[in-house]
Amino acid sequence: MLKLGHVLNDRGSKYAVSGCDARDRAAVDAALKDLRRDKSYAKATHNTWAVLLSDGGPLKGDDGESGAGMVIVRMLEREGLEDHLIVVTRWYGGKHLGGDRFRHVQTCVRAYLDERAA
Repeated sequence: MLKLGHVLNDRGSKYAVSGCDARDRAAVDAALKDLRRDKSYAKATHNTWAVLLSDGGPLKGDDGESGAGMVIVRMLEREGLEDHLIVVTRWYGGKHLGGDRFRHVQTCVRAYLDERAA
């Protein structure tokens, strides 16, 4: 799994992004379990994720960050990236971010896609 670590900070919240190939739900579950073996990711407030399966369509998990999984799905669709899991992790900093949290998810996914393409 490619982990970019902390991508940005806002009002105490920290964001990171990770990803890997995942061709089915079992691979997604295994990757999420592996990510959570890292203590810092296990203690995160949200591990929001999405994948476009070539033989099953989109899967997503908001992990309490309502709507964030769909943001990742839409970005994967625009990129045409199938069978690849992206996880955006947030450690809540104590202040609500409102709509900014969706922009932060987009920033994290873009950073991941750019790093992957490099």
